[in-house]
Amino acid sequence: MNHSVITALWSFSERFVDAWQSQHGSLPQSDAYLELASPCVAQETDDVVIWQPVKRQELADFSNVEEGIGIALHEDIKSFYAGQYCGDMTASLDGEHLELIQVWSDEDLPRLQENILGHLLMQKRLKQNPTVFIAATHDELDVVSICNVSGEVIKERIGTKQRTLLADNIEQFLSKLTPEV
Repeated sequence: MNHSVITALWSFSERFVDAWQSQHGSLPQSDAYLELASPCVAQETDDVVIWQPVKRQELADFSNVEEGIGIALHEDIKSFYAGQYCGDMTASLDGEHLELIQVWSDEDLPRLQENILGHLLMQKRLKQNPTVFIAATHDELDVVSICNVSGEVIKERIGTKQRTLLADNIEQFLSKLTPEV
């Protein structure tokens, strides 16, 4: 695992929580996680879950995805998803709004891995270089991904070869993000 990626993501998570607390006077809140168990849950009301990022004791394993597609995943991809439990976090980069996809719980991890595998299988069928998504954008056809070959962070249009470089690596990308709360 690339522990500098885990550290960079944790740093962004702290900036996100700090921005939320500064603007709302509390930990992050969402109604999307109601009745979903997670180590992140600080409190649950009838309307929202109040949550905070939590470091994982054991890093998540992605060997099932690698075996399922027959390729080794870039270390930065595995590190991005392996080190913490967290709610999805909204951010902006150069005016582009996005939502970092995170692992909420151990029960959430297999769903994420299935989605990653499906994404990689589609790319294989289309004879595209493999990427793994890390963030959604407002346009459901555009995602932010890590290139499995180079480790670059790109914005890509799903199902096409349209790709735009956002950062040379995930650490650089995370450092450029501004939390949006």
